[in-house]
Amino acid sequence: MKNLTIVGVLLLVLGVLSFIIPIPQREEHSMKIGDAKIGVQTQSNQKLPPAVGVVLVVAGVAVLALGARKT
Repeated sequence: MKNLTIVGVLLLVLGVLSFIIPIPQREEHSMKIGDAKIGVQTQSNQKLPPAVGVVLVVAGVAVLALGARKT
């Protein structure tokens, strides 16, 4: 496989996965007073904005077309 084809497929797969798989995010809020520590941990799952997925898919298709054109 050519390098452009591999990059195109990778971009295409990442673009499709960005619509499906959420990215986990953790936050910790704590307060320390002397030796005591009081804290709260929160965890949320967020998907990437749809525009990011569209850009990745379009870039993947463009790179695949460019790779097929050079062959």
